[in-house]
Amino acid sequence: GFFQSYAVEVDVKDASNATCLYAKWMMRFLIKYETNSSDYKNTTLNLSSSVTHNGSVCGNDTQAALLAVQFGEGHSWSINFTKTNETYQGDFITFTYNTNDTAVFPDAKRKGPITIVVKDIMRPVQLNNVFVCHNTDFFEAENVTQIFWNVTVQAFVQNGTIGKKESRCRADTPTSAPTVPPTIANVTTASTTTLSPAPTTAPKPVENPDTGNYSLKSGNKTCLLATVGLQLNVSQDKPLLININPKTTSADGVCGNTTATLKLNDGNSTLIGF
Repeated sequence: GFFQSYAVEVDVKDASNATCLYAKWMMRFLIKYETNSSDYKNTTLNLSSSVTHNGSVCGNDTQAALLAVQFGEGHSWSINFTKTNETYQGDFITFTYNTNDTAVFPDAKRKGPITIVVKDIMRPVQLNNVFVCHNTDFFEAENVTQIFWNVTVQAFVQNGTIGKKESRCRADTPTSAPTVPPTIANVTTASTTTLSPAPTTAPKPVENPDTGNYSLKSGNKTCLLATVGLQLNVSQDKPLLININPKTTSADGVCGNTTATLKLNDGNSTLIGF
């Protein structure tokens, strides 16, 4: 489906009315929430045409810069930037969504604001450079997928002048065009656009993973069974293959009337959700 989403542009000024923090980007949120009937629904939260940026802070050598926006019925998003020597980078992203917004969260079981915090993976950017990323990037945490595209940002702007030199994200090339932002239906496919191209050198063979038996209970009854061997193939600077060891992996999750969620934790910071 098509969802309207607006571009956000924030130009934060210092005491002398000079630009100290500038950003323009587009974003969308895919959120899974529980209803009063214990089902889980997926919803899309888009930016409205009216966005404020109260609380944004310029930052300096000892204080982080903060880019904060508020939109819709009690929703907000922010990122703080830190400066080290001659570079700056994003630190933490904080997103708060309000399930009292019945237009977005009809029949939500949990009412009120819910906040999640994720670590930004932005690489350090040289001061006076503008960070640009046209391609889609996303962060997943706690049933929320945050999606960003057409990003332009510069923190700790000097002399009130936006830099002319760009630092591009890995997903971009000088000729790349903006990607189509994913919907709930295609977020899994779209997420692969954020990965770096795999090297031409083939990874060394890895043994097939052991088969694990995982189950969930609802009360005294088993509501989900899974017998599966799992191997992760991570494309990055060097390909990485990870076998999930059933002997050290715990299963958790929830069963609803129409939806079941299985979460596997191997104890080594690898989390997989079905």
